Amino acid sequence: MTQAEETEPKGSPAPRVPEVLPVLPSGGTVVYPFQLVPILAIQERDIRAVDEAAASPAKMLGIFAQKPSEDGHYHGELHEVGTAATVSRMVKAPDGSINAILQGVARIRLLSIEQAEPWMRARVERLPETVERDLELEALARNAVALFQRIAELSEMAPELAMTVANVPDPGALADFIASNVRFKPEDRQAVLDTADVRQRLRMVTELLQREAEVAEVEKKIRSQVQGEMDKRQREFILREQLKAIQKELGELEPSPEAADLRQRLADAHLPPEAQREADRELERLAANQPASAEYQVIRTYLEWLADLPWAVSTEDNLDLARAEQTLNEDHYGLDKVKQRILDFLAVRKLRPDVKGPILCFVGPPGTGKTSLGQSIARALGRKFLRLSLGGIRDEAEIRGHRRTYVGALPGRFIQEIRRAGSNNPLIILDEVDKLGADFRGDPASALLEVLDPQQNNTFVDHYLDVPFDLSRVFFITTANLADPIPDPLRDRMEVIELPGYTEQEKLQIAVRYLLPRQVTENGIPEGLLTVSEDAVREIIRSHTHEAGVRNLERELGAICRGVARRVARGESDPVTVTPENLSQFVGPARFHWELAEEADEIGVAPGMAATSAGGDILFVEASVVPGKGRLILTGKLGEVMQESAQAAVTYARMRAPELSIAPTFFERNDIHIHVPAGAIPKDGPSAGVTIATALVSAITRRPIRKDVSMTGEITLRGKVLPVGAIRDKVLAAHRGGIKKVIVPKDNQPDLEEVPAEVRQSLEFVLAEHVDDVLNAALHAQRREEVSKLVSLP
Repeated sequence: MTQAEETEPKGSPAPRVPEVLPVLPSGGTVVYPFQLVPILAIQERDIRAVDEAAASPAKMLGIFAQKPSEDGHYHGELHEVGTAATVSRMVKAPDGSINAILQGVARIRLLSIEQAEPWMRARVERLPETVERDLELEALARNAVALFQRIAELSEMAPELAMTVANVPDPGALADFIASNVRFKPEDRQAVLDTADVRQRLRMVTELLQREAEVAEVEKKIRSQVQGEMDKRQREFILREQLKAIQKELGELEPSPEAADLRQRLADAHLPPEAQREADRELERLAANQPASAEYQVIRTYLEWLADLPWAVSTEDNLDLARAEQTLNEDHYGLDKVKQRILDFLAVRKLRPDVKGPILCFVGPPGTGKTSLGQSIARALGRKFLRLSLGGIRDEAEIRGHRRTYVGALPGRFIQEIRRAGSNNPLIILDEVDKLGADFRGDPASALLEVLDPQQNNTFVDHYLDVPFDLSRVFFITTANLADPIPDPLRDRMEVIELPGYTEQEKLQIAVRYLLPRQVTENGIPEGLLTVSEDAVREIIRSHTHEAGVRNLERELGAICRGVARRVARGESDPVTVTPENLSQFVGPARFHWELAEEADEIGVAPGMAATSAGGDILFVEASVVPGKGRLILTGKLGEVMQESAQAAVTYARMRAPELSIAPTFFERNDIHIHVPAGAIPKDGPSAGVTIATALVSAITRRPIRKDVSMTGEITLRGKVLPVGAIRDKVLAAHRGGIKKVIVPKDNQPDLEEVPAEVRQSLEFVLAEHVDDVLNAALHAQRREEVSKLVSLP
């Protein structure tokens, strides 16, 4: 016979639960009646809730777990069923936080939220338990106790808990006690709290315990296996050490198969004596270590590097000069000076095979073929080709490698690339050597000194290998846009070969022979479907590109090919011929006006020539005179050297005032403004001295400057014109701009031999020794008022 009744656990009656309680959200933690819970209240809302509860007569608050949010954290809304708990003990810390011990009293149901801020207060009602006492309930309780004790035994739980659970007389309290001490999931713990029916609660706890018992069985089995494996490994280690000691005493120590394989690979590599001694020493250390140890792996990796390096593997050079010349001509148009130097090297190599390779440095603007020229040289020689980009490298370890004491240490880039090539005499091209950096990790440029010195690199020592490796057989080629940023000690070890910008005729030939066929193939255009006339290519060079190299030229040809490919993809099969008339349909309108000489002559605007990282360029210097107090205004983001050149030009003009018909009081009553467009680009260097002086004298004397004349040169206070650099690039830039007369310092006359013959023949050169020579060649003899149709600078 059974009887359904509402019961409370035996013992002292539970205190009355007020209708309104302060609420403490507990996240994913579920608190049960009669459970002691320590809490640490840090948030202001929780502190205020605990304070209110402690100050109330009942000293009671409601604890409600929260539903999980979408991100898996328990910061959502409150569950409907929680626990009323009394504040048993409370301590407030100096920082305002509260340490308290709460004891669960009864289940409560959340009816409504009465207050959300600044702390939470809710209306609740007590949720009484219902129980039907019979044999089934007693059996459920005993089964739950047995399962809990089994779990406690399997998971090495405190023995006191197993004893305590057997002494809990009330079935409902038993279910809550078990749920609070077993690692159930938060949703399962909440489900137990939600269940007021004791029989159903015990049945639910029993099912959860059964699952946990199975998990505990598996965990114990895994622990036993792991422990057994560890014991087995320890036993094997001890036995192996004992066996090694016995074999060592008997002189019968045998290497492992892995060590024997490494020893054979090292023997096949034919290491030099010093490297062989280091390898033998490391092999002994390898045999003394266990394969599972970290030191064993480090030694094995080091020996593998030694075995994989091509200590005695070389490729045979192809010394056929005729074939080499043919290969270089097939890949590149022009560049006669570079090709001649390579053929000289091959000739010397043929007469003396043991000669050390040169260290060549190709310096030139972007797009002039420096890197691709290295590939052609490697193909002509029959050597492996490697490319290392040095731009932005700031860590010395990239060159010399890391020491083996560091975790994950590796050799430097040179040793890595040589192993990848499988040859000890590849051709290595070091791109962008002028863009090396330096910081707290070292100076890579200094580390390169040994690599690029033919007298030292035969004993190059990488920090990781720690034995010399011969780099003297390697053919090193470096590339740079400018030679000035390269440190002097490093530049001294290299033979600098300048690759200046191409002339219009050279660009035309390169486009017709190399660039256009390559773009036609890469864009999948059928043969014979596209024809680009030479006049169209010449128009692209003049009006759509402004560069020393040919990269933008190839991009424009690629745009034409892509336009034709689009037509082919649509099903159109008519042949396309590109001429200057229809060129804009493929590449758009012209972007550059190349015939500068066609513009009108101006006062105070002098065309100069400058050298940039992209080759030569036309640089205009503007000068204007306005009433003032004798100030000199310089704009255009000029560097210190260029500012000093402007000051020297003003001093020269003041010194030569009588000869130039300038009034004695002119400089005291007028301000001089010198500007160099474009204003946002930094400019520096002494080569604009004569240009500034010419613009200044023109502005003061009102004598126009011939627009078909450009000039370069440094000036002194006495008016002398000093030589400057990059004459070839500057002259080519003037030729591209339609200039007819070029003024250069007389001391730069030998540099004109490097200018292509067709360019020299189309230009008139003025060799200036004094500023007067420049002014006579650049300025009109008449003043502005005497010359018709001339434009003055505003």
